[in-house]
Amino acid sequence: MSTSSSGRNRLDLEPDTVERDLVKLVLTVVELLRQLMERQAVRRFDTGELTEDQEERIGLTLMLLDDRMKELCERYGVRPEDLNLDLGPLGSLL
Repeated sequence: MSTSSSGRNRLDLEPDTVERDLVKLVLTVVELLRQLMERQAVRRFDTGELTEDQEERIGLTLMLLDDRMKELCERYGVRPEDLNLDLGPLGSLL
């Protein structure tokens, strides 16, 4: 995705950037899901729905997923802020 003159992210359909744009799109979807899972886990922690073992497993899983996302962003030269899409009047995605 590249930045247009209006400053919004858009899909750049140039053949030499297709792979990078696809990686950004996939990482954006994964990051959105990771953040949603994290919010749900916090809600479940706060309501006391989880056992200590479940809390430990969920916390470890979320930390590992966050680390993996950082590794993938670094590998493909994607900055975390590149994953935040502008949804126009709805605001930012992440």
